[in-house]
Amino acid sequence: QVQLDESGGGLVQAGGSLRLSCAVSGLRFSIYDLNWYRQAPGKEREFVAYISTSGGTARFADSVKDRFAISRDNAKNTAYLQMTSLKPEDTAIYYCNIPGTNDWGQGTQVTVSS
Repeated sequence: QVQLDESGGGLVQAGGSLRLSCAVSGLRFSIYDLNWYRQAPGKEREFVAYISTSGGTARFADSVKDRFAISRDNAKNTAYLQMTSLKPEDTAIYYCNIPGTNDWGQGTQVTVSS
């Protein structure tokens, strides 16, 4: 059974930083790409970032490009989303996901105050 556990969210002031973690179990993590998504109140879930199996390729939504970084540690079965220069519009529940699957974690809440 695939399990994804997001953590690291919290309340931060605008301009601050947070690092989210996504711990994956139940599959061979190193052979799967990974996405981060987010869902703000009243809005649809949206793509945030992607990382390839080795970490050599990353892609970002335009809204977070140059502010967020994505990485992974395959030895720890964990992916990370480093968020800097946070804005109030980054407030959302953040989820990680294995592309092509319908497996989602419970998400981690990020709240950015102005």
